[in-house]
Amino acid sequence: MAPDLPVVTSSTNVLRGIAYILTAGFLIASMDGIGKALTAELPVLQVVWARYFFHTLAMTGMLVALTGRRFLVTKRPVLQITRGALLIVVTVLIYTAMPHISLADATAIQFFAPVLVTLLSALFLGESIGIYRIGAVVAGFAGVLLVVRPGFGDANPYLLLPLFAAFALAGYFMLTRTLSGPQEGLAALFHTTAAGAVVISLLVPTVWVAPTGWQLFEMAALGLFGALGHGCLVRGFAHAPASVLSPFLYSQVLFATIYTIVLFGDSLTLPMMAGTGLLIASGLTIWWRERGQK
Repeated sequence: MAPDLPVVTSSTNVLRGIAYILTAGFLIASMDGIGKALTAELPVLQVVWARYFFHTLAMTGMLVALTGRRFLVTKRPVLQITRGALLIVVTVLIYTAMPHISLADATAIQFFAPVLVTLLSALFLGESIGIYRIGAVVAGFAGVLLVVRPGFGDANPYLLLPLFAAFALAGYFMLTRTLSGPQEGLAALFHTTAAGAVVISLLVPTVWVAPTGWQLFEMAALGLFGALGHGCLVRGFAHAPASVLSPFLYSQVLFATIYTIVLFGDSLTLPMMAGTGLLIASGLTIWWRERGQK
């Protein structure tokens, strides 16, 4: 989403933008780490509810303070709701898989989404892609195969869930492009989670398990970290162009890997590391080519 602020490029602004993007990577990886811990103790739907409910509360508070009620206005409510629904699908799939796979695996596979955007843009939007982008898409797919390892005896079927989530996330990114105007981008900050929070609030009583005090704290932190991480992304891209900052988005994979090893004690396999490297390389190749054509 394009932030409602002009981008003024300078060395200071670039450094600030990078700092915001790195902070966003840390916060989002931390949010997913908390989500993984909670899904081992509470129903997935309850964890997803916490992610949306507390995110919406925090984001609403920030937007009211910054813009008044302007963020409520949208001329494209159907697209806003559809975009929010796609994010619900992503969240449910990822959090369902979390108890069964490592955080690093889940995060790495999600980063196939930017590669998918390139492919889907060519198929459905008629955008032209050259040999480099085609190679990057193929390499990204190979990276996913290395992580998911379909057909191998030790393959984990739960690894397919973040792969499906990557397709939904690609659709989410494409709609984000469509809603990239200043007013629609501002409205998207609220509508991304608000509708989901209402719908899931109606469903969550059917599975509700009374949380402990610590679990309730984690549930609130889940949504707060999501809101702050999303806010840092917007602030980062307000300070420097996407062409400069995009590579730093992969810091989320780094932080998720650290959590995987230090907090959850999961091991990193060679195929997983090789697949993650291919996914990151394919994404950076697409970024490099897009930057070169601007």
